[in-house]
Amino acid sequence: MPKSIAARLALGYGLLLAISIAIVCGVFYFGTIGVLDRSVDRKLVVLSARLAAMYLPEDSSRTSAEIAHLLTDRTDSDSEIFLLLGADGRRISGNLSSWPVADSPAGKLLHVNVTREGRVVPARLMIRDLSDGSRLYVGRAMLESDSIRTLVLRSIAYGGGVAIVLMVAGAWLFRRQLEARIGQIRRTAAEIEAGDLSQRIPVASDDEFGKLSRDINRMLDRIEHLMDGVRHVSNAIAHDLRTPLGRVRNKLDGALRQQQTVAAYESAAQSAIADIDDLTRVFDKLLQIAAAESGMRPEYFSDIDLQQIGADIVEMYEATADEQGVLLVQMHGPDLPARGDRNLLGSALASLVDNAIKYAGQGSTVEVSCGQDMAGAWLAVSDNGPGVPASELPKLTQRFYRLDKSRHLPGNGLGLSIVAAIAALHGGSLEVEDAAPGLCVRLRLNH
Repeated sequence: MPKSIAARLALGYGLLLAISIAIVCGVFYFGTIGVLDRSVDRKLVVLSARLAAMYLPEDSSRTSAEIAHLLTDRTDSDSEIFLLLGADGRRISGNLSSWPVADSPAGKLLHVNVTREGRVVPARLMIRDLSDGSRLYVGRAMLESDSIRTLVLRSIAYGGGVAIVLMVAGAWLFRRQLEARIGQIRRTAAEIEAGDLSQRIPVASDDEFGKLSRDINRMLDRIEHLMDGVRHVSNAIAHDLRTPLGRVRNKLDGALRQQQTVAAYESAAQSAIADIDDLTRVFDKLLQIAAAESGMRPEYFSDIDLQQIGADIVEMYEATADEQGVLLVQMHGPDLPARGDRNLLGSALASLVDNAIKYAGQGSTVEVSCGQDMAGAWLAVSDNGPGVPASELPKLTQRFYRLDKSRHLPGNGLGLSIVAAIAALHGGSLEVEDAAPGLCVRLRLNH
């Protein structure tokens, strides 16, 4: 048995087609020849019965005259066989020179060779015993039927030969096509294995291979996205975390090199601890992003109320907003049921509210709302603060990205990245829009 699945499928296809051709040819042959034989047999039975009924033991001339008429009426005269034998075995009439022996069974159709008009021919015979011991032979020379049988067999042989050639060609083409489609997948896999994650399997049709290729391409898109994220985080850590680590080292090194008081040492240590705590928070947020992007199966989601999540977050941040001189409000409405992870969505909304309070500025208003449209349910936080330049909006979800005017404020540029990852986990997206004035960030869930 070939090891290649393409070869096995082609072989199986060829064998199945060969069996099908053999069955069709067999049905055609036996159907055609069988119809001819049955037609001849019916005629022989009817004709022999008619002649036997007309026979009179005391006068066979009537039957002999009918036989002579049938042999000269030019209707199948070249193939008809008749023989009337007396009780003593003497030929009374007919056109046979030799015939089956006397003990041949009567009342049955026989396929025998007889001598008709000096020529040995294959024939179908019906033998009937008459009332006075005489015998009547009625038959048909099968030369024409044998010619038809030979023609049918020859046609089957030619047609079968052509079918086998086409079958082999079809199996070969089937194998080539299957190997070509599998080869595309293997070549793409080899290029990806070599490090080119941008390669995708060509999708040329909507058949099973096309659907499989699309599924694999979606998987590759996901892998490339995760790998890009890992690469970006690695680069960000290498560049953005080097500065705070260097600052911690410089502070500690300076404290060791200079002769300072205990209070100065304590101040340097506390400053270093604060910087290390900031680094720890950065790593915690990176872990949050990784956890969200790793995916959670939807069956782990539960029924939640987005309106209630919004109310809880507003209540949590009211005191902070008052301290910052910001008015935090919620657009109230009916319950808005959805499915998702309550803790993750609450964390995402809290991050959006925290950012809005931090960057909107004193005297501004931050509004928390939720709703549903044709695209699905959503949570939104908007403010009427200074907003963000339109050219900067697409960059806000990039990890470690911060606006120049906000670099003096606490933060690390990971908040919106976490929210975007949580939105993607729920099959949705994060939309950042100009609220004119201010900014509107909408966390959209899958419909």
